[in-house]
Amino acid sequence: MDGRVIKVALLGCGTVGGEVVRLLTEQAEELAARAGARVELAGIAVRRPDKHPELPPELVTSDVTKLVTSPDVDVVVELVGGIEPVRQWLLDALKAGKSVVTANKALLAEHSAELFEAADAAGADLYFEAAVAGAIPLLRPLRESLAGDRITRVMGIVNGTTNYILSAMDSTGAGYAETLEEASRLGYAEADPTADVDGYDAASKAAILASLAFHTRVTASDVHREGIADVTASDLAAANVLGRTVKLLAICERVTADDGTESVSARVHPVMIPRGHQLAGVGGAYNAVYVEADAAGELMFYGQGAGGAPTASAVLGDLVAVARNRVVGGRGPRESAHAALPVRPMGQTPTRYHVSLDVADRAGVLAQVAQAFAGHGVSIAAVRQRDANDTASLVVVTHLAPDAALRSTVDDIAELDVVNQVVSVMRVEGEDQ
Repeated sequence: MDGRVIKVALLGCGTVGGEVVRLLTEQAEELAARAGARVELAGIAVRRPDKHPELPPELVTSDVTKLVTSPDVDVVVELVGGIEPVRQWLLDALKAGKSVVTANKALLAEHSAELFEAADAAGADLYFEAAVAGAIPLLRPLRESLAGDRITRVMGIVNGTTNYILSAMDSTGAGYAETLEEASRLGYAEADPTADVDGYDAASKAAILASLAFHTRVTASDVHREGIADVTASDLAAANVLGRTVKLLAICERVTADDGTESVSARVHPVMIPRGHQLAGVGGAYNAVYVEADAAGELMFYGQGAGGAPTASAVLGDLVAVARNRVVGGRGPRESAHAALPVRPMGQTPTRYHVSLDVADRAGVLAQVAQAFAGHGVSIAAVRQRDANDTASLVVVTHLAPDAALRSTVDDIAELDVVNQVVSVMRVEGEDQ
């Protein structure tokens, strides 16, 4: 270490930012040894400085633009979140030659191309490990360790709030609304849980994962998104009977058509998975991501996907990497978008359905339902029927078929005279197709 100091501008000092400040202070000597230079705060930008008496007053400012373009700053760490004005702040920082570390999944899912182009033009770094799955080292393996392999699938639990809710529903038999209320009381759900329970958070993360895994620019708007609000206690009970459970998964796949052309599928929705699957046992607010690659085979990444200290750990890891690059005069990996594969619409994506029906208890019902599936070219893998009084429940599990064909089949079945109600429809993953 030659006495050089890497100066850091921190944008935002909430739960994660506070942990970053603490770690930079408490682990200063260790971080210096790892980075090859001392890493010190040059300033901390917050909206209301008077609300942060715990911070050194000489470091606190509300003038973000002045801080991120200051000649005294080497690296900008952004922990504010949201799109604007953060996008412009980071572009200003990059254009001024500052390297950027961010945990902003929403921004990256929409504007990563613009940010990477600005970083390339300035010869600066753009790191974002903390944007997906908190403390779990996931993006760097996709971006670097597996850069020489061909990744075919990334599937995982990337939102702790929804995983806590579904895990609790599974273990207690409670409904969605009461479990969400309990999750809010315990601090696992935000006051406004929309971004989590409606799948927006997971969709942003899926866009980032698909972009890295398949060397293709994928935005949040490319990701098919469904949340968990329609998942019922009956769905969990039905899954349990079949030896399955329900998880909200981000699923990113490289899909090869019959003619050999490739495309990318990125989707977020609830699925039934076998209880023996690696992701089925991931409970509470934990995250886990399952990666399949040609040479490496199957890989699993598991750990705390959110929280102040875990996320700060990922931020500090990026900060050390950027500081090392600054010390030696180099830079880290650039954007890899060379494959530029098209994004496959959800309707063309092969999926499997679990369909639960309330049907009339009379002869010929199964034949009519089977005919509806056959009419759309959908093959049935399994059927389970139970009679009760004058009605019966019928559960159908399909083989792989285009999602649009499966959806059209369900729409047609709902119109059959022998079908009283389509009770639930859920996709199935993690089994032999």
